[in-house]
Amino acid sequence: MPKAVRVRQTGGPEALELVDVDVPAPGEGEIAVDVQAAGVNYIDTYHRSGMYPMETPFGIGLEGAGVVTAVGSGVTDHAVGDRVSWYSVQGSYAEKLVLPAASAIPVPDGVPADTAAALLLQGVTAHYLVTSTYAVQEGDPILVHAAAGGVGLLLVQLAKARGARVLATVSTPEKEELAREAGADEVVRYDNFEQAANEFTNGEGMAAVYDGVGKTTFDGSLASVRRRGFLVLFGASSGAVPPVDPQRLNAQGSIYLTRPTSRDYSSPEEVRWRTSELFDAVLAGKLSVRIGGRYPLSEARKAHEDLQGRRTTGKLLLIP
Repeated sequence: MPKAVRVRQTGGPEALELVDVDVPAPGEGEIAVDVQAAGVNYIDTYHRSGMYPMETPFGIGLEGAGVVTAVGSGVTDHAVGDRVSWYSVQGSYAEKLVLPAASAIPVPDGVPADTAAALLLQGVTAHYLVTSTYAVQEGDPILVHAAAGGVGLLLVQLAKARGARVLATVSTPEKEELAREAGADEVVRYDNFEQAANEFTNGEGMAAVYDGVGKTTFDGSLASVRRRGFLVLFGASSGAVPPVDPQRLNAQGSIYLTRPTSRDYSSPEEVRWRTSELFDAVLAGKLSVRIGGRYPLSEARKAHEDLQGRRTTGKLLLIP
């Protein structure tokens, strides 16, 4: 029988169990795929821990790439043998998967399956952050936290492609090197980023701060934003941010604070636009996708431990 990772009771990484599963034939509007790679994302840890409540038991993982093995009735956009990817299908930590055909995105020739699986969720996130949440302009000073992570490396590259000046935060010399390779203009540690942001902008503050760290960086991030600038809180790897008094936004200079999520930036038209631009950039050699670790399905727990322990760079994949 095919195997998949399931969560019977929410909790720590030990809640991830590799089990045998029945995979039904695809129904109307569905396709079946052999999963070649599944992406590991921070949102998976929120599901596993119960931070984002889900009815148990449940399959975990949202993202992957593979080959179509069967199509259900009414499916005309995909055929057996097609290479596809997806980033919003629960239960993607699996050897085989049935998913809505509408959620499957064709993978262009020249893009390997592992690159496709590593790119979509974090790539679409980085894309909407710099094009739609705050549309980065030529010359904008931008602060990117956790710049050597999966989203961070893509954010730096996409912001630079739009002409931004990027200040990046990282925790180690190895991560600093990766952030600089991605194009960051300056790279600093977390303990002095607020002062660095002030110096980087000659006291004016950042046009936008992209903060996926949360609790430990929020106050400094807020203090680093210029008048009428944007604080984009898109994650909480260090923990949830406590309730915020709106008067703090007033005092800092009419700051815009937003907490975006991909479902609000993922209409069918937007998905086509965003994924097309991302794949085109990869094929043109203008966007590098770093895969920081590959784990067998049986080591999903270790992948989560490494991700939450901030011992990783780039994207983590599970390989069935």
